[in-house]
Amino acid sequence: MRRFRDLWTFTTACLMAGLLAGCADQQGKKIKITKLDDLPQHTYPVEGKVSDMVKSEQRTMALAKQIRADIEKDLATYEIDDPTTLQRIYGRLATIDMLEGKYKDALKRLDQVRALEDKEAARLTSGLTSRSMIAARNEADPNSDMTAYKKAYRRILAEQLARLPWEIVQDEIEGAKGMLEIRSETLMMGMIEARMEPVVAKTGELNADDASSVVGIYYTIKERLPLNDETIGVYQEIIDANRKEKPNIWADRSVALSPGDKLNPVLIAVWDSGTDPKVFDKALWTNSKEKPDGIDNDGNGYIDDIHGIAYDIHARRTTDMLCPLEDTAERIHEVMKHMKGFTDLQAAVDSPEASALKKHLSTMEPAQVKGFIEDLMLAGNYAHGTHVAGLMVDGNPAAELLIARLSYDHRMIPVARTVEWGRRDGAKCRDTVEYFKKAGVRLVNMSWGEARQDAEDSLEANGIGANAEERRELSRKVFELQRQGLYEAINNAPDILFICAAGNADNDVEFDDYIPSSFDLPNLLVVGAVDQAGEPTSFTSSGRTVQVYGNGFEVDSYIPGGERMKMSGTSMASPNVANLAAKLLAIDQELTPPDVIELIKKGADKKTSGEVTYLLINPQRTVRLLKSRT
Repeated sequence: MRRFRDLWTFTTACLMAGLLAGCADQQGKKIKITKLDDLPQHTYPVEGKVSDMVKSEQRTMALAKQIRADIEKDLATYEIDDPTTLQRIYGRLATIDMLEGKYKDALKRLDQVRALEDKEAARLTSGLTSRSMIAARNEADPNSDMTAYKKAYRRILAEQLARLPWEIVQDEIEGAKGMLEIRSETLMMGMIEARMEPVVAKTGELNADDASSVVGIYYTIKERLPLNDETIGVYQEIIDANRKEKPNIWADRSVALSPGDKLNPVLIAVWDSGTDPKVFDKALWTNSKEKPDGIDNDGNGYIDDIHGIAYDIHARRTTDMLCPLEDTAERIHEVMKHMKGFTDLQAAVDSPEASALKKHLSTMEPAQVKGFIEDLMLAGNYAHGTHVAGLMVDGNPAAELLIARLSYDHRMIPVARTVEWGRRDGAKCRDTVEYFKKAGVRLVNMSWGEARQDAEDSLEANGIGANAEERRELSRKVFELQRQGLYEAINNAPDILFICAAGNADNDVEFDDYIPSSFDLPNLLVVGAVDQAGEPTSFTSSGRTVQVYGNGFEVDSYIPGGERMKMSGTSMASPNVANLAAKLLAIDQELTPPDVIELIKKGADKKTSGEVTYLLINPQRTVRLLKSRT
């Protein structure tokens, strides 16, 4: 799960996400939906450029009308119980209601969205600005007196915020302010140019998600951007008035093993987007039978696998332990500063990097957005594995680190995930885990995930398939090859404990069919994210298979070169749990994967936040449990 895809998600999915469509059965009975993939899809033909459509009120409103008709038909056709999917549907309708001036209907939809939210902070802040906009319209008409409207909006928003418990909503407000500070028409139009225009040029249509995003972007430019300064100002005022560090529970729970303890060496693998070996030279696993000479010295099929193995974006074997930077290498230092600035903005940290990022974005032209986003996504891939590895080995002198690199495409038009690619990817999973088994790996961290939609998006971006339905069918074949390869690999390695991130989509991993987080296996532990105070983050995915939660907010660790940076995501929560698991194995090497999972869950605190009940890891208590047993 790569957190830095959030720049694209922010402009699209956060505005208006996914769209549903379908037909009732012959008896008129609603069709029960149990998986996201069971829902049929809509496409919308586009003449000319998407950027022209977004600038046309007539064309955008006509699209919104089509979307509304489809949604209303779908709600009458399908029985959908998944809260996240319903929130997206009702949120879409609320946006269209606002555009059409149906403010009472919009409020009802916003109430429906809020009622479906089980995270307390998200529920309290749900629809906050939209409600304030509607209330302000009752006092002043923006078409005749924009100044009075803005003044009313600012006052009403401030009053609503003042009534909320700051200790609960703090992260939500700070993160929202950071996103607002980089939101601009230039950025949104640039993303349309980079992502949607090439697709429409090849297919002549928008998929449901992108069509919804067009409407959302139009609405944001027309209604929200004019209030941006007011919203940021109110958020900043309440942040300043309540500025204090949220209590951090993790220092008091941490466990550090020392070389003087009676420990067993434990081989752990960071299966990620690439890791800098130089940062971990004292903890690295080394294949003594291999030499750095471009030859497969030990005859195992991998060249120069001295500290591990690697696969490129085509799922083919390569030798680079780190994600290649290509022509970004010459500007990586500046890109990493922008990445830190993006992180700081989300945390309401007024850093030099945050200021520099805002200044850079303010001077950017739409045509420059593509390069900027791709650089940032590549930097995320480049830094991700090293950051994760640093969390895995922290405070554990017995840990030996084996690197296994997989690759994600950072480009707006990614490599096409064809059936041939799917076969290679499935084989990659099997071969990688076989490598782990032969090396004696006891634990693997997987801070990543896949969904069928990833394959479909890549096919659409490359113009593969005669139509949307053909692409969906092809993506199902590709995804099944991936799923089967990964599932069999984990299932056939019962002596290895696999720990994976739940995901950052605030969804049900089973309903949306994420892999591996939707797998139910005795040697797999799925991890959700909480913040420094132990409260579930707004982004963390959940579901039946998500068993424990760890720290995934503003977590400090290494990046390539040995510098440190804070990152957030279930990508960070997962290696924090893997760190605990590795320490348990170092203390008692006879533990099996189910033993380790049982100890972690038994030592965890059972917590409740709003309607969410979850197990919060407690490393100190878990280690005490193990030591009392042994």
